[in-house]
Amino acid sequence: MTLIKINELSKLYYSIGELSKLLNVNPSLLRFWEREFKLIVVKKNNKGNRLYSVKEIQEINNIYQLVKIQGFTIEGAKKAMKIKTKEVITISKDAVSTEEVIAQLEQIKQKLLRLKSI
Repeated sequence: MTLIKINELSKLYYSIGELSKLLNVNPSLLRFWEREFKLIVVKKNNKGNRLYSVKEIQEINNIYQLVKIQGFTIEGAKKAMKIKTKEVITISKDAVSTEEVIAQLEQIKQKLLRLKSI
């Protein structure tokens, strides 16, 4: 069982067949995960075939990791993904201190004042 190495992807979009070969799973499993995890495949070709972007492949990689490698059930994987999303949001809010934001806003204010005086 192997995860897709995102940094080694060379194309912008991958078909469901290409993606299933990379993950060594059936295309029907990818369609099932798409329904179960409410993944939105933004791009489709003229025939209506799914084309997966790197962002969507990353999501599928996360699902693959939880379900196939760590052995989560579908429901357990859904819960784990929701928890991960909340953690990322919390971390990103804490990543920048209030002082840093104020300093950046002061810099922007100074630039705007200089532009206004020109």
